[in-house]
Amino acid sequence: MHNFETEIRRDQPALPPIKITEDESRRLSSLANSTMDLFPRVAQFLARELERASVAAENDLRGVVRMGSKVTYRDDGTGASREIVLVYPHEANIELNRVSILTPVGAALIGLSVGQRIEFETPDKRTRGLTVLVVSE
Repeated sequence: MHNFETEIRRDQPALPPIKITEDESRRLSSLANSTMDLFPRVAQFLARELERASVAAENDLRGVVRMGSKVTYRDDGTGASREIVLVYPHEANIELNRVSILTPVGAALIGLSVGQRIEFETPDKRTRGLTVLVVSE
């Protein structure tokens, strides 16, 4: 049997610690589970991120990427910065910079704080890194 989790940990740098509220964790876990058949790779990535997240109180999440947060991040490959709002899939609109949690970027951003960096795999199987620069409600 192929051990996927071990392979991920060996091939990727240590993941940064992330925080999320209990309510968001529950809602996003349900979303990941319900979309596993439609978007298996990103749903599995989101589920893994939620499993490793620390649950925190609302008032402990200042400067942390949450659903509805406006986030400025740097693409570490290109150096370009981008400002987005992290949203649920039905609210996504790329023209308005509203990025779904069910995208690799969205799933990578959830729970990160300013200054944290994460690497993730894109749909074309390339590794991409991003660093959170600014988070606001």
